[in-house]
Amino acid sequence: METKTQTKKVINTTVKISGAEAVIKCLLKEGVDLIYGYPGGAIMPIYDKLYKYQDQLHHVLTRHEQGATHAAQGFARVNGKTGVVFATSGPGATNLVTGIADAQIDSTPMVCITGQVASHLLGTDAFQETDIISISTPVTKWNYQVTKASEIPEVLAKAFYIAKSGRPGPVLIDITKDAQFGELDFSYKKCKNIRSYFPVPKLDLEQIKSAADIINSAKKPFIIMGQGVILGNAEKELKSFIRKTGIPTASTALGLSGLETNHPLFVGMVGMHGHYAPNLKTNECDVLIAIGMRFDDRVTGDLKRYAKQAKIVHFEIDPAEIDKNVKTDVAVLGDVKKTLKVIIPLIKKTSHKKWHQEFKDLYEIEYREVIKNQLQPKKEGLTMGEVMEGINKETKGDAVIVSDVGQHQMFAWRYAKFNNSRSTITSGGLGTMGFALPAAIGAKMGAPDREVIAFIGDGGYQMTIQELGTIFQTKVPVKIVVLNNSFLGMVRQWQELFFDKRYASTEMVNPNFVKIAEGYDIEAQRVDKREDLQAALKKMVASKDSYFLEVKIEKEDNVFPMIPTGASVSEVRLK
Repeated sequence: METKTQTKKVINTTVKISGAEAVIKCLLKEGVDLIYGYPGGAIMPIYDKLYKYQDQLHHVLTRHEQGATHAAQGFARVNGKTGVVFATSGPGATNLVTGIADAQIDSTPMVCITGQVASHLLGTDAFQETDIISISTPVTKWNYQVTKASEIPEVLAKAFYIAKSGRPGPVLIDITKDAQFGELDFSYKKCKNIRSYFPVPKLDLEQIKSAADIINSAKKPFIIMGQGVILGNAEKELKSFIRKTGIPTASTALGLSGLETNHPLFVGMVGMHGHYAPNLKTNECDVLIAIGMRFDDRVTGDLKRYAKQAKIVHFEIDPAEIDKNVKTDVAVLGDVKKTLKVIIPLIKKTSHKKWHQEFKDLYEIEYREVIKNQLQPKKEGLTMGEVMEGINKETKGDAVIVSDVGQHQMFAWRYAKFNNSRSTITSGGLGTMGFALPAAIGAKMGAPDREVIAFIGDGGYQMTIQELGTIFQTKVPVKIVVLNNSFLGMVRQWQELFFDKRYASTEMVNPNFVKIAEGYDIEAQRVDKREDLQAALKKMVASKDSYFLEVKIEKEDNVFPMIPTGASVSEVRLK
């Protein structure tokens, strides 16, 4: 009788928790241990419960909600995990939109949780109410507004599944204040599938065989790899594929580091400011093999004159990218790690040595006309290229390089050396100035054992300079290099080349960056002479703490090669 009573007691006793606490428990169930965010009224109940779990969940208070999204992106990009962001309603939520859009176009897994006014106030223009669901719909992989506490576990399980599965992307979950205060019987089950959502297309063996036939018959094949190789953890399979085929391989900007820079078959970066040989050879190859890339306009130039002579084989996980920009002959849909693994046994072992030599010959031209002048300049002023080369000497290609957007970004990706995957972090598709500083904070927290260097222009730096406060509070040892030419350099270059040097609103009067860094207790130094550069870089890299280095560079230094807007990749300019 006593046993039955005890059993009955266990069955009938339930532990109810608030929706706010359920959010925290869901994150713990998903293995989250780091959150970036900024509190406010509508999300205060969640922050109140977070206080109780702060020994399990570390929260980083950024100085702006946009900084939180970029930090979460840097964290996700460096280690493949899902970044998590908290923000309040109204301006807190809208301040996330740029980072969310950036994550969407660059396929970065991120879950943003925003507070919202109570459900009975929705649509009344209540204080700090914005319709963040409608606002964020075009730039999220999925979003959802929670109005009942009972919805929270299932919705968050779906959020993490959708953000990470297939082609990754950002998800936003908006939770009303009454749902945070409401109670529920908590239980959590990880989401493993969703009806009508198929993140990875089914493998089509016939398409793989057709692709193999085309590749085997090629005389001048060429591979362009993108970030999909990195996102799919397919670096090993890519190397096996190119080792067997001997095919020259280039990368998009986001695909850099998926293949080490010194690999004998790596021929550089394609695109507007990419390398000479891969851009020219795009329009000379007979088979173009695109692996995990989406034929962005910065890569293709004029689509009417892009690789028209070539058969196109496209390895891609997202069916929406097939034939969107470039018409394919064979589309190999699926997880690229699996599709490459399946196709390798069907590929003949070849070398294509003469074809590869053509790339080498064009590189020599580029080296003589462009690279040598950038890395060993005769002019007095320092160049962005030689600063990047100096970083290479100190890091030996093992650092994570986080760049902002502009001229320095292109110099970074043209000249940085990489030995390891997930070493390049930048804003690719959206081109968000201000990205690098907060993204570097997230990257260092995501890979604490790796050297992380933010490579930033003076314009983009000042867009999120307040995140020095995050470094000051967290003591995260990020190294910051600001290239100061007192110009918005990329816009100025276009004004020089295409607008008769009418430098409209691009010259900048900058503050004392060293004093600002020192105000945040960050050791800082300024360099404006070539003979001082390497010693300064050595000191920065050797530091165990955060470090700021300002390098004064040539005011009117341009990045070449360059494909003008609307031009063909064959019309790449060396000067």
